[in-house]
Amino acid sequence: MRWSEGWSAERRLVAVVRSRRRWIYGKLDERTEEAALRPDKEFVTGEGFHYLGRSYRLKIVDEAPVPVGLVRGRLLLRRDCLDHAQDDLITWYRRRGNVWLPTRTEPWAQRMRAPFQNIAVRRLGYRWGSCNREGGVNIHWAAMQLPAKLIDYVLVHELAHLHKRDQWPEFWTLVGRALPDYRERRDQLDQFGALLWLPEPMSSPK
Repeated sequence: MRWSEGWSAERRLVAVVRSRRRWIYGKLDERTEEAALRPDKEFVTGEGFHYLGRSYRLKIVDEAPVPVGLVRGRLLLRRDCLDHAQDDLITWYRRRGNVWLPTRTEPWAQRMRAPFQNIAVRRLGYRWGSCNREGGVNIHWAAMQLPAKLIDYVLVHELAHLHKRDQWPEFWTLVGRALPDYRERRDQLDQFGALLWLPEPMSSPK
């Protein structure tokens, strides 16, 4: 693409979007197709939900100390929480992630010499992860359904962004140094992620 040196940043952005219109529409179609493939979950005994790559069967119970809990290989949901089961289960994923992720992230941050400060599990819409200039990393709650090696890819991707905000070749060099097989993991994330339970659409970090 060619543009004049006198063009404003806004005009250049518009030109880029127009030149990639077909690609953008193609990605929107992919998201629509992925949404159609995602399983519709029912909050009934026997339904399966993934956690760290493993599927756990849901069991509706009359009594439990918390709305959702993982006990002896079963995911327990208290019966009086069925009306808001979706929110309670998302809250459970977030709490598990807020405990599990910090110790998982710190070694990667040290290896990559990333200015990492803290991590939080949130609802992030279309993104698996995000970060900010203060060293904060956010991970989508749905990532806690992924196998650990794919969560590692999401973490490394965001930690690399703490060094390089844009995804230029230098960015992927950083990712590749930490994860030489990142392309394989990224492909697996596309495949595995498209089949996870997720009440909202999302795309993989590219």
